[in-house]
Amino acid sequence: MPQRNDTAIWSGLFRISAESGQTLQAQIRQAIVAAILDRQIAASMPLPSCRILAEKLGVARGTVVLAFQQLVDQGFLVARERRGHFVNPEVLATPAKPQHKASDAANEIDWKARRQIAASDLQRPSSIQNNWIKSSYPFVYGQFDPALFPTAEWRECNRMALAVLEIRNWAADMVDRDDPLLIEQIQARLLPRRGIFANPDEIIVTLGAQNALYMLSTLLMTKGSKVAMEDPGYPDARGIFQLAGADIYPTPVDQQGIVTSAIPSDAGFVFVTPSHHCPTMVPLSEERRRDLLARASLNNQVIIEDGYDSQLLDEAPQQALKSVDRSGRVIYVGSMSKTLAPGLRLGYIVASADLIAELRALRRFMLRHPPANNQRAVALFLSLGHHEALVRRLSTAFEERRKRLVQAISAFLPDWRPTDSAGGTSIWLEGPRGTVARDLSEAAAARSVIIEPGDRFFYQAERPSRFMRLGISSIALQHIEPGIRELATAAGRRPAAA
Repeated sequence: MPQRNDTAIWSGLFRISAESGQTLQAQIRQAIVAAILDRQIAASMPLPSCRILAEKLGVARGTVVLAFQQLVDQGFLVARERRGHFVNPEVLATPAKPQHKASDAANEIDWKARRQIAASDLQRPSSIQNNWIKSSYPFVYGQFDPALFPTAEWRECNRMALAVLEIRNWAADMVDRDDPLLIEQIQARLLPRRGIFANPDEIIVTLGAQNALYMLSTLLMTKGSKVAMEDPGYPDARGIFQLAGADIYPTPVDQQGIVTSAIPSDAGFVFVTPSHHCPTMVPLSEERRRDLLARASLNNQVIIEDGYDSQLLDEAPQQALKSVDRSGRVIYVGSMSKTLAPGLRLGYIVASADLIAELRALRRFMLRHPPANNQRAVALFLSLGHHEALVRRLSTAFEERRKRLVQAISAFLPDWRPTDSAGGTSIWLEGPRGTVARDLSEAAAARSVIIEPGDRFFYQAERPSRFMRLGISSIALQHIEPGIRELATAAGRRPAAA
């Protein structure tokens, strides 16, 4: 880590002049403030001591002491006993000051005009804040609860992966291969839970479900490919397919899942989340599942099945579409994000061996393979039974939270309609007519309640939406009812007395 007396780091930041119209103290403060706002001093980097900086600048030590003290009073610096002065992290949390650098405007490159794909144009805004973990009532989806994270078990597996013999297993370049132990564990422990039985050459590891979808779209789709998708549906999948040039056919969803009769017969691909629909959480009915497979066979369609929110234990678990596929046209995409940790970024694809071979060839050009040390740590985590124990613990905790959330909505938001499906880690909520969920999310955030407006899930998202998604994976059970009380207050309702 940089040290406070590294002359090279500070030489360009503090330049004072006796001929300036400002006092020496003011010049020092101005230099430090400019460096902080320009993000040139990290929060972890201690500033030079008052004595060292005074010697470097040729000024009295008292001048530097007074400058530092005023910056502490103004909130730019914090003084830490026996460690020195540091940048206040709260200052760095605010947007950086625009940097004005001299440039030749006539010769500047217009990168927006040069881009070949409009990735930024496909992003839909989300109200989930980067610092959601600091909020009192984080009803966010897809994040983890530190209180439920298996810290000791995960550290054990990482220590095991760092043993000398284990390092020899994963440190070498694996080119296009995956950790054989991880493939074995996915094959033996994860897939059978979904009714899938696959050979090792029918499985490939990815950097999460989104990376899997990106690889599939890159390999199989082109400009003009037709993809039928649930509407509302998974917005990032929609964006990934559009980046590949595909045309999206929004297909309605009801209480039985995607309306299979509305899937265009000329669509080459159908993307579905049958276990728990994204975002309403309704499972695809048995009748619709059979019809979907029959139509895909009749129309020679490829089904991309996202095992969305299917890792937990349901009271009546459904088998994956892949488990009853006899023609090899179903591609299954899985992830460990909802159980172990979303930041780990490990997922997998299950498909016919010849398709997996092509995906391996493609992945080699993209990233060769996911980090092998993470693969080995996850493989050990699975092999020692830690994941199964975690799934049981999470399933129990989330089922209790889901029931508490439904009860709180009924008590404090009685005119709102939740979609209450067993299992899963979120609830889809429909507000009364006139509700604008995005406006409500801003009002709720002011009360430390984080919710997710539903407009981004719809294909046509420009109209205001009265839908929202409330996640339960990261909020403690005892905070659910108070959080819904605050949400009701933000919505303009006066919560009833307890």
